[in-house]
Amino acid sequence: MSESLTPIEIDCLSVKQKLDAKEPFKFIDCREFDEYERVKIEGAELVPMSELAELVGELEPFKNSPLIIHCHHGGRSLRVARWLRNQGFVHAQSMAGGIDKWAQEIDTSLPRY
Repeated sequence: MSESLTPIEIDCLSVKQKLDAKEPFKFIDCREFDEYERVKIEGAELVPMSELAELVGELEPFKNSPLIIHCHHGGRSLRVARWLRNQGFVHAQSMAGGIDKWAQEIDTSLPRY
């Protein structure tokens, strides 16, 4: 497998800038449903890590597109980004710090847990 030139992690501010600029990318929340119901980032689509293997086919159209994945603190999303890269999604990235860092740096109105 050739190594992607896209860094495996991206910071929250860069994600916010991409959203604000309406850059085309798939934004994935890999937390579980109960976490997503508690707090979410507008524009992020829930694809729980626990269901990723079954749902990866739905992401196939985005195989060569930017994918940004977030979770609570960044650990699960990093694992998901690495797994997706192994499946050929060369531009998959993890949002460092997850929704917790987003709530601290980008949208302080979001509840932290």
